[in-house]
Amino acid sequence: MARRMATVGYFVMLPNLYYRAGKDTKYGDDVLEHGSAEHTRMRSVRTKMTIPPIMEDIEAMLSFVDGHPSGGSGPVGAHGYCMSGPYALAAAARFPSRIGAAASFYGTWLVNDAEESPHLNLGKIVGEVYISCAEHDELAPLDMVEVLRGLFDQSGAKGELELQPGVHHGFAFPERPVYDKPAAERHWERLFALYARNL
Repeated sequence: MARRMATVGYFVMLPNLYYRAGKDTKYGDDVLEHGSAEHTRMRSVRTKMTIPPIMEDIEAMLSFVDGHPSGGSGPVGAHGYCMSGPYALAAAARFPSRIGAAASFYGTWLVNDAEESPHLNLGKIVGEVYISCAEHDELAPLDMVEVLRGLFDQSGAKGELELQPGVHHGFAFPERPVYDKPAAERHWERLFALYARNL
């Protein structure tokens, strides 16, 4: 997916968000099976990956881009899938002068009780935002999506929230059983259009 972004002409950075857990972050085939040993091991790492340390990583990445010959100091984009959807939105709020566009694809728990929940800072985002949710997603249930839609509208943030009908969490990942090619291609169209307008 990073290579596909790069073929359009973007300078792409793909961080390993699990690096703080060390090198043992390769998971077996049963990682998606709730209650399995691998799922439990992955979740123990995931629950420690809160927004504040990820924002430190993004700040370092922005510094790297600024100093790279292919980078520059202009607006950048940030987008994330699943657990990194909230990070992209949080980054847009934390670095409003740098992040010109942000997208979240089936982002998890975009409205939650944490003090750094992404929904709390939507009004701080200056760039354009695109939030895409799957109709069938236990990590972003429809009632939460509707709450988020209301909060998004109230925030005055530029952009939109779109619900993808008939698809499941993970629909854009080609190697997942829930991959949905029409929805996945739509996600690329929306992402490339978002970035073309703002970067």
